[in-house]
Amino acid sequence: MSSIVIVGAQWGDEGKGKVTDLLAERADAVIRFQGGNNAGHTIIRDGETFKLHLIPSGILHRDTLCIIGNGVVVDPRVLTEELDALRRRGVDTGGLRISANAHLIMPYHLLLDLAREQRLGKLEIGTTRRGIGPCYEDKAARLGIRMQDLLDPKILRKKIVAALEPKRLTLRPHAKDPALDLHAMVEEYVTYGHRLAQYIADTSKVVWDLLDEGRPVLFEGAQGALLDIDHGTYPFVTSSNPVAGAACIGAGVGPKDIDEVWGVSKAYTTRVGAGPFPSEIDGDLADQLRAKGVEFGTTTGRARRVGWIDLVALRYAARINSLTALVLTKLDVLSGLERVPLCTGYRSAEGAELDHFPYHQSVLHHATPTLVELPGWEEDIGEARREEDLPEAARAYLEFVAEFVGVPVALVGVGPGRDQVIWNEVTAPAAG
Repeated sequence: MSSIVIVGAQWGDEGKGKVTDLLAERADAVIRFQGGNNAGHTIIRDGETFKLHLIPSGILHRDTLCIIGNGVVVDPRVLTEELDALRRRGVDTGGLRISANAHLIMPYHLLLDLAREQRLGKLEIGTTRRGIGPCYEDKAARLGIRMQDLLDPKILRKKIVAALEPKRLTLRPHAKDPALDLHAMVEEYVTYGHRLAQYIADTSKVVWDLLDEGRPVLFEGAQGALLDIDHGTYPFVTSSNPVAGAACIGAGVGPKDIDEVWGVSKAYTTRVGAGPFPSEIDGDLADQLRAKGVEFGTTTGRARRVGWIDLVALRYAARINSLTALVLTKLDVLSGLERVPLCTGYRSAEGAELDHFPYHQSVLHHATPTLVELPGWEEDIGEARREEDLPEAARAYLEFVAEFVGVPVALVGVGPGRDQVIWNEVTAPAAG
């Protein structure tokens, strides 16, 4: 196994956590390279369910180093709570490392995020209101607070004062909120610093040393390519870059250090929050798929919008990420359907046929799907462990997706358990 970047190839929630957990058995390190606790990974191991928001999925493997890279924004309250929860369940967290350059979500970021969505009303973007966007804004404005600042109370106080100054007018309605008390804020974050100091490190060098020794490394992204702030369905996107290229920036490595890029997609499509969704379905069938696939957010609990697999968007994701392999999850959710539709094109509001992902937002917002229907299958596929174990119709479905996207399928999920997967014999990684 070489260095592999794991990215979402849809609008997030594709099952990246399970994939990373499986590959982490063969890796010496897993690096989370962007996003914050607006993401969530659900992993089922030995009948236990673990929900992670900031800590990389490899934390469940005792000998795997888990790194939160400089591209991640960290809410220290959430991080310490997550660490405490893992320890209570007997998980060793000693292998965690956090970049000294990772930026911190502050109490005022949460208030700003909430206020902004409330002002937008019906035009709200649908953020998780976790302060992610305002934190990235401060980073770009050079007003950010970083992990290393927790280790120096004087610098921390000065930086908080500087960051608050341009926000005073916006935060005026919250002036008496205890969370904005300067002294209390400094004390709270210094306390976080004491708790997290043992984990703070020069993680870029840690990763470089591993790669220099030829050790197997995973780069774990959050959200999905279609939520990328540059390449996604702007402005209904996240505040960072979930695409594979961001792994270099968010982990502090060079492009030549990446050997493979695996894109994770469901066998259908989901989306949380507002924004265009050409292949979306509603009604009883949508409710059926949502219930069967347990399509509710790990972080927010929000019901996800549901649609057929969008191969136009998936091919776009393959292009902007240079995908070398596809992972198709939740194939079992489609069992029992007489026919299985796939979106292979769009029709614009003017009636034009589109076989590519449109660059103009107005076109995408009004696009309707062109659907191709394949035969469905009745069989329960949860026990399948080889592609030959699948019904012929399910195999044909996988073949159609791989051929249309132009990327081979390396792994197929046939149930929620970590053992309920089918490895492609050609692309299954060898143990490191």
